[in-house]
Amino acid sequence: MQQTDTGYTIQNFAVEELAKTYGTPLFVYDASIIDRQIEKLKQAFRHFPHRINYAAKALTNLAVLKHMKSHNLGLDVVSVNELRMGLDSGFDADDILFTSNSVSLDEIDQSIALGVKVNIDSLSLLQRFGQKYGSSEPCSIRLKLDPLVNEHSGSREWHGHSKFGIHFTHLAEVKTLVDKYGIQITGLHVHNSSGFLDIPVYLAAAERMFEIAIGFKNLDFIDFGGGITIPFHPNDTVIDVEELGSKLAEKVSEFYKEYGSKPEIWFEPGRFLVSECGYLLTQVTVVRKDRELPYAGTDTGFNHLLRPKLYDAYHEIVNAGNSGGEKQVYHITGNMCETDFLGKNRSLSKIEEGHILAIKNAGAYGSCMASNYNSRVRPAEIMIRNGEAYLIKKRETYEDLIRNQVKVNW
Repeated sequence: MQQTDTGYTIQNFAVEELAKTYGTPLFVYDASIIDRQIEKLKQAFRHFPHRINYAAKALTNLAVLKHMKSHNLGLDVVSVNELRMGLDSGFDADDILFTSNSVSLDEIDQSIALGVKVNIDSLSLLQRFGQKYGSSEPCSIRLKLDPLVNEHSGSREWHGHSKFGIHFTHLAEVKTLVDKYGIQITGLHVHNSSGFLDIPVYLAAAERMFEIAIGFKNLDFIDFGGGITIPFHPNDTVIDVEELGSKLAEKVSEFYKEYGSKPEIWFEPGRFLVSECGYLLTQVTVVRKDRELPYAGTDTGFNHLLRPKLYDAYHEIVNAGNSGGEKQVYHITGNMCETDFLGKNRSLSKIEEGHILAIKNAGAYGSCMASNYNSRVRPAEIMIRNGEAYLIKKRETYEDLIRNQVKVNW
């Protein structure tokens, strides 16, 4: 989003005009930001064989998936429906990894029937997989690596409570099952998410994964998951991906020499690719001045952007309806029948009823976590790509809300 003398624009589209044309609330995605982020990762990891798999859960829209496919990315999915959306968007089954998380064997069966690779995250599921498929179907193993290093309390806390993956101390049990059923292990995966918050932690994870990989022959890939984030707050510090790529290349080179072949190094970014591309446009419906601070109430809420409510996450907000006005401090709230602050103590250009606010970093875990709470419909979504605006999801209607409800005659 760019600020000009006349207001805010996204790829030369005036934000206020987008809100007028498509209505509010409205999710807007700038495809050029996705392009920029993809190129950053490709450049950072250019020194070794790699593959970037988009984590579909971050923003699961068919048009977004199709855009990712146009960059020759792979896809990481966590449900059969995400998998089917990937196939419908043009991804080849061989380019999709289904990563299990407390799923039934039935979901694994469906994924295999659709031709994709599966990622096993528990000893119980690995045993059932081996009993049914033996050596006939390959799989990868999802691991949990804590503790990694002691420098980062955030990593220690996250890994300590993480439910994801088979703890690496249970590798002997993994190998017992592999030998018993003849399971083909073609990949190793680690779920990092919020766990790898800086480069030393990331490199420590790489060293441990490479040590583990030595015990598995004929691997096709080692997957480091996602976890590379972007700055939400002006004071946030994040991983420099170019520096990470350079230092990781040294570890990869050492591993290849010891391993004797070159499994691809996979990454599955979600938030890194789509968070900054997204904006949630919302109209101010009421300005309450009878509070400790003025409250600006809007026509959206945590039913459309859950992260501030769920995680106390910070999203920058700007007043597109008065871009150059005098600053004033507000609480920004939604229209849910609950306390739903979208932003507290925010300094914005003076807000009046009818102004359009733009909430930034709404591309990841925005629309895909939206709900119909209070029986409110979910917003429309548009993508601006190569200078053209495309409607990629219609605004829901009342009919959508009751479509699957059964009318009964009591």
